[in-house]
Amino acid sequence: MLEANRKKVVVLGAGGHAKVVIDILRADPKIELVGCIDKDPSLRSVARLPVLGDDSLLAGLHAQGIQHAFIAIGSNRVRQQLGQQLESLGFRLVSAISPFSWISDSAQLGDGVAVMPGAVINAEAKIGRLSIINTGATVDHECDIGEACHIAPGSALSGNVTVGKGTFLGTGTRVIDAIEIGPWAMVGAGSVVTRPLPGRCTAVGVPCRVIKLRTDD
Repeated sequence: MLEANRKKVVVLGAGGHAKVVIDILRADPKIELVGCIDKDPSLRSVARLPVLGDDSLLAGLHAQGIQHAFIAIGSNRVRQQLGQQLESLGFRLVSAISPFSWISDSAQLGDGVAVMPGAVINAEAKIGRLSIINTGATVDHECDIGEACHIAPGSALSGNVTVGKGTFLGTGTRVIDAIEIGPWAMVGAGSVVTRPLPGRCTAVGVPCRVIKLRTDD
């Protein structure tokens, strides 16, 4: 009965991030992985999973009864765009939640999120769809992480932090409590954020300071 109820899932992406995601999805008894989608024609497999071809195959796969997908791509912008494409084709996004992470029962997670080993998501935190909480990252109580964000390995967010859509916090970023970071910001590895940051900025340092404002997303 369990076999019949398993979700057939196609993974978009075939890089290092995809390898970690595949390991996590394999640990979920409700999921059956069918293969990866990637634009590199030289790839034949990744993490013992076949690379089926590029995204031109997606409509056909859905027609064959493969109705679930996970986007295992690090770029926030690409992940958001592919999420829209998949949903327009009728796919439903699954999440990759490591059994070695800890997530509060009162936390809220959107569709298509990745929560990696060692990650901690505490009480009443909100994680937007298509976001990544990477290895060993901690998101404390009542944080609000927007859509398609990436909280990189070893980052630590104190309570009540707000992170806007599409923002990237580099490896080992620290954010003190109640800070707001605008959408599509990029924060360099090892930075310590002690003041609010505007959207579409690049910011680095200890304490973190804005070094560039962008007009693009």
